[in-house]
Amino acid sequence: MTTIAVTGHMDLTEDSIPLVRTALDDLLKQYADGGDLIGVSCIAKGADSLFAEAVLAAGGRLTVVIPSQDYRQNKVKPDHVPLFDHLVEAAAEVLVLPHETANRQAYEAANAVLIERAERLVAVWNGEPPTGKGGGTADTVLEAQTAGIPVDVVWPDGAARRS
Repeated sequence: MTTIAVTGHMDLTEDSIPLVRTALDDLLKQYADGGDLIGVSCIAKGADSLFAEAVLAAGGRLTVVIPSQDYRQNKVKPDHVPLFDHLVEAAAEVLVLPHETANRQAYEAANAVLIERAERLVAVWNGEPPTGKGGGTADTVLEAQTAGIPVDVVWPDGAARRS
């Protein structure tokens, strides 16, 4: 059984989505043999959801971490609601953290759960350093590295973030 968590950018360009999806599918194949893959994701738009879809496509089990009690109603945009709801329904486990509102503290707590559960971390990340705000992709990568968790960076040629 291999437990892999994800962190990554939410603001991928439309052209980047198929590139990242293919890279994630390729990466997860090596862990999916025998159905021994557990993927842990906050299922935000972008990297988190692409990873969750790839875990399910590989025959793995999905664990969803929702940062706060109001996350779906206040943070999930209408265009992402159908996929978000589908991933929650498809998950083997859903953890809703006790934070009432989605804020930096809730996101940092969710990232801590990812790190606690992960044997590996997949980072859909362009390599840019932390912004200093906390709770971002680079922060999560650094936390994983500090905890001794191997990090697989996925940033295929041609991938980009919306500006």
